[in-house]
Amino acid sequence: MLIEVCHATAASATRIELTLEPGATVRDAVDGSDILARLALDREAVSFAVFGRCASLDTVLDDGDRVEVLRPLSVDPMEARRRRAEKKRGRMPGGR
Repeated sequence: MLIEVCHATAASATRIELTLEPGATVRDAVDGSDILARLALDREAVSFAVFGRCASLDTVLDDGDRVEVLRPLSVDPMEARRRRAEKKRGRMPGGR
């Protein structure tokens, strides 16, 4: 089965296609693509998704799946939301 493994940053994107046996997992795809070593990524610092849905290394893949290597968040989502709300309040008439 044909699987795509990818990783993207603001500056670049890496996409690797490989053929795996039926029943292969995210771990098999990541190890087979060698993407972590190619991009000097730490397996413990990244997470994985299949077509945008969170996946574990043991998730079984289907033909045509895209495994995404996700980088760690740079800002806590709640903190980012707070910052956006504060910025929006600063632009509103009355300053509240």
